[in-house]
Amino acid sequence: MGQLVAVTEKPSALPGVVRFELNRTLSGQGHERYASVADAFGPSPSDELARRLFATGQVGSLHIYANIVTVDLQKGFTSEGLADVVRDMYQYWKPGVEPPTFEDLQPDEPEAAASDGGDAGGDSALTEAAKKVPMHLLVRAREARERWNNK
Repeated sequence: MGQLVAVTEKPSALPGVVRFELNRTLSGQGHERYASVADAFGPSPSDELARRLFATGQVGSLHIYANIVTVDLQKGFTSEGLADVVRDMYQYWKPGVEPPTFEDLQPDEPEAAASDGGDAGGDSALTEAAKKVPMHLLVRAREARERWNNK
């Protein structure tokens, strides 16, 4: 699941520098420069890509502008596998990984909420939300519910 990013790898005129052109913009119209992984501390797509590229150990620094990613490679390394890191950036589940089910994503409900919280009969049975509603409105809602059920 997720979308693959179309990546075209292009060499630059400088040795040890490679450029990736993407089919989507990462930084909008802003320039983002990363000299180390410490510079990639935010939640933006550019920051996440920088963290992933630095994690390969092949990247010395990088620059992202819109849909262009320029990578300055570490001495002695090639760009082998970096295009795959960029391509898989938005792929949430890899082949062979089972996605979570709907039940897995549901939070556990506390036992206190399972009791009859909508009844206005006693204060101990009121939920936190019901405590914020005036008592006469809770009584009116209970009576209306009883009339509806008796029809």
